[in-house]
Amino acid sequence: MDRFEGRCWLDWWANSSTVLGSVEVAIVIAAVTGDWQADGRLVSASDEDREAFAFLCELDPVFTLRFEDGSALAVTVQPTDGHRRFTLTEYTGPVQRAVVNRIAL
Repeated sequence: MDRFEGRCWLDWWANSSTVLGSVEVAIVIAAVTGDWQADGRLVSASDEDREAFAFLCELDPVFTLRFEDGSALAVTVQPTDGHRRFTLTEYTGPVQRAVVNRIAL
């Protein structure tokens, strides 16, 4: 397969048993010399979904890209166009990562 075009979900896991957020996306994945390239967009046009996606990207850009058949791949999301569009790269870092978020009161 040289190209995949379809709908998937980007899931953001708080820990190994809790999905904190999930957003439906339309993506295009294309094979390039020895690798792949992926671009996509949020399916929902609502400001609420875009803001939630932006919050999770800023917290930690590592998501699980989940396909309709249940297969999944860890990816790093690089948002563009005000968090409406993005590019993906395969995440190859450690499974467990510490995420620190501070809220100024």
